Amino acid sequence: MNPQPVGDRPSYRRDRGLLLLNLVLIVPLGYVVRFAGNGWLNDFLGSVAYEVFWVLLFALFWPRVARWRIAIAVCLGTCSIEFLQLWQNPLYLAAKATFIGRLVLGSSFYWGDFPAYFVGSGIAWLWAIALHRRALTRRL
Repeated sequence: MNPQPVGDRPSYRRDRGLLLLNLVLIVPLGYVVRFAGNGWLNDFLGSVAYEVFWVLLFALFWPRVARWRIAIAVCLGTCSIEFLQLWQNPLYLAAKATFIGRLVLGSSFYWGDFPAYFVGSGIAWLWAIALHRRALTRRL
């Protein structure tokens, strides 16, 4: 009897289903949190939701990669994007001028975003692990 390929195991399908469901929930939650108010806490929580989104999205597409590796890569990537906001390259500025570009790239450099990226990546790592464990032990 041939074993099933890893990607076809029921736990991986359940894991991906849980990740997709959580992605669908985190996007509107992140926008509500970010744009519901105008304060520091709203920006912080919106940035945390941004990190969670990216970690869960990458975990969805690369289920065999360790969640901590994904969380670190996302944190480094978002910190790099934050530093890119200091660069005044015309191509980058044109991308930031679009709605999608502003959502992904941000609008301006802010040192206060870095703690949110670290906290968000940590929360996202724990979140992704919890979803994976649930997929291994329970049905959807």
